[in-house]
Amino acid sequence: MTELTTIAFDIETTGFETDDELTVVGFDSAVSSRVFLNTDGMTPQSGLADQLNDTLETPVQLSVLDSEQELLNELATFVTSTLTQREAKLVAYNGERWNGGFDLPFLRTRLCTHGLEWPFGVLPYVDVMDVFETRFNTSEDTLSGVYEELIGAGMNEVDPFTDSSEAVTAWKEGAYEPLIIHNVADIRRTRALMELAEQYCSKSDFSMKSLDPIA
Repeated sequence: MTELTTIAFDIETTGFETDDELTVVGFDSAVSSRVFLNTDGMTPQSGLADQLNDTLETPVQLSVLDSEQELLNELATFVTSTLTQREAKLVAYNGERWNGGFDLPFLRTRLCTHGLEWPFGVLPYVDVMDVFETRFNTSEDTLSGVYEELIGAGMNEVDPFTDSSEAVTAWKEGAYEPLIIHNVADIRRTRALMELAEQYCSKSDFSMKSLDPIA
């Protein structure tokens, strides 16, 4: 488990229905964050990437795309050309669990809608939420709540949002900087929790699954 590099993953969307779209997809490693933004044809404020890197300590590499289709194309290229070439595991918080989850099911639907292939085939996946529900004593079950109980304020102080619905409003209003900072806070909280769990739990405590549809 610990031999594999942790790549944390999180998405932002316009809602929860089948016809809602991806607005942001973010990945985080110890070196940097990689973020894809769908502006739906709107022009973001100038210097957005510089503003993000002034706010966030670890570098953020930002790709600004005009549509969900372009975002998904860029995401697939990044995953297949970069992530799948590394000894890495994809990690999310309630991204996909045996009885549900959000991020990966939503992403499958959007890829299917655009007729695009599933790009994560060779990456193993771990859901961090499962570990903290079964192997730690916490009173919270949200990503930010568990993070603060076990790690501290940290990225919670950086996150401009207190509720996920604020991410939808921010995107509609073109407030991309707080939206992206929220996404980066989520992926960095996820990676921090995974690294914490690996310090205290055995490999058998982690449920690792293959994301390969034909495995």
